Amino acid sequence: MNRRIAPFWIVAGLILLTAAYLLFIGREPICKCGYIKLWHGEVVSSENSQHISDWYTPSHVIHGFLFFGLLWLVARQLSLGWRLAIATLIEAAWEIVENSDAVIERYRTVTISLDYYGDSVLNVVADITAMIIGFFLASRLPVWATVALIILFEATTILLIRDGLALNVLMLLYPLESVATWQAGR
Repeated sequence: MNRRIAPFWIVAGLILLTAAYLLFIGREPICKCGYIKLWHGEVVSSENSQHISDWYTPSHVIHGFLFFGLLWLVARQLSLGWRLAIATLIEAAWEIVENSDAVIERYRTVTISLDYYGDSVLNVVADITAMIIGFFLASRLPVWATVALIILFEATTILLIRDGLALNVLMLLYPLESVATWQAGR
């Protein structure tokens, strides 16, 4: 097999293995509503994280930006394809952890995601794809543009839905009552 193509087969395999594992543990393949939407914009909804994209899609693009930057710093000697394979492994591992019963319960307890019961497998595949898009964007854009996009994505989601990657991580790891109150619109 061509050494330049091999990492892309690994990326595809990681996506398929992640989807297969999530199906094996009982995650829904698509939304229980029975249809697929390109965009679902209602955050406090049983359909959130069930369709192709939603308000949390930009956070996965940001993952791609961050993984590209981190891997550029620590593994610059590896080809772009191998760094993408590593980034995909990290993202896939996160999706598996995020969809574990323990983390789902944590989200439901300490974040605004009260109706969260895990992502559909379709949404997980789309989230990994969004990370890949972010990774490739970061490989092509100047650093200042990537940073500007991170700020834009975070500011937009914070302003429009009172959540985003930074707030999500904060509330998952160190929940603050004042942030929870603000996110709830009180």
